[in-house]
Amino acid sequence: MTRKIIILLCAAAALVGAYFAGRVYYDRKVPNFKDISEIYVYPDTPVEYVVAQILRESSPKWEGSVRRAFASVGSVKPGHYTIDASCSSTYAARMMALGWQTPINLVFAGSMRSVGAIAKRISSQMMADSLAAAEALQDSTLLASLGFRPAEVFALIIPDTYEVYWTDSVEDILRRQKKAYDAFWTDDNIARARAQGLTPMEASVLASIVKGETNYEPEMPSIAGVYLNRLHKGEKLQADPTVAFCFDYEPKRILRWHTQVDSPYNTYKYAGLPPAPICVPTKACLNAVLKPDTHRYMFFCASPELNGTHRFAVTYSEHLVNARAYQRAITIRNKNR
Repeated sequence: MTRKIIILLCAAAALVGAYFAGRVYYDRKVPNFKDISEIYVYPDTPVEYVVAQILRESSPKWEGSVRRAFASVGSVKPGHYTIDASCSSTYAARMMALGWQTPINLVFAGSMRSVGAIAKRISSQMMADSLAAAEALQDSTLLASLGFRPAEVFALIIPDTYEVYWTDSVEDILRRQKKAYDAFWTDDNIARARAQGLTPMEASVLASIVKGETNYEPEMPSIAGVYLNRLHKGEKLQADPTVAFCFDYEPKRILRWHTQVDSPYNTYKYAGLPPAPICVPTKACLNAVLKPDTHRYMFFCASPELNGTHRFAVTYSEHLVNARAYQRAITIRNKNR
């Protein structure tokens, strides 16, 4: 009888051992998730909160496996993590405990006409908050280490998509932008700017004015050509976007009294380029300045078709004809509303 009891106890112990061994094997080796989920972990986030989010979003086959795996690591690091169908519970827990982040795409695109707009673009995609981003974008010491002044920060941003880690600091982002800036300003592009009588920074300034004038890329080289013609002849640029910049882009239309503002950015009042960019220029705008259309146009104004295109003119009298046609179109449109 005693022998049978011993055999039964040994069998029970073997079954229990097999159960726990199987559980360990499952936790470590067997994929446990049905859905792909993007998990963002902020600093000081409790493990229990992360586990609850994973259970809610990743549809694990065995919830107990997830709880055991995360109980074994104790804590998780801030970051962005992707859990997919290939992950075991233990791998997911170790990934977050050791900070094996999945990169994200940081996108700089669209109109960025203020430091606040850039900061908001960063904070909407990164862990950094907008206040920290805005402070870094105006940190004279940090920017000097990159070769820029705070007023020139618009030129530092090269609109594109960048693969980064969600926890990267704003300083990391700006240093990445400096690499993108240097990559754009190749010897060939520096030579193209020099052929137009411009330094790279001056080319960025002019490109920002082109950006302020239009989003229609096919016309950018023609608009750049107009401003270069005026620069080369020593005439004032008389660019409305530079005046709008003086008023923080609040005016919907630039009126004559706006053009009287005393600012070095007012190209109606002062000849030459403004001292720094007035917005973030896109690559298309930069390339338009480096490879402008060759023509004799000295003026342009919005087209009476009101479709975002422009009409160009060589003489002021031709320009007035175009301007009057545009004003008539505006008047008709307003009456029909």
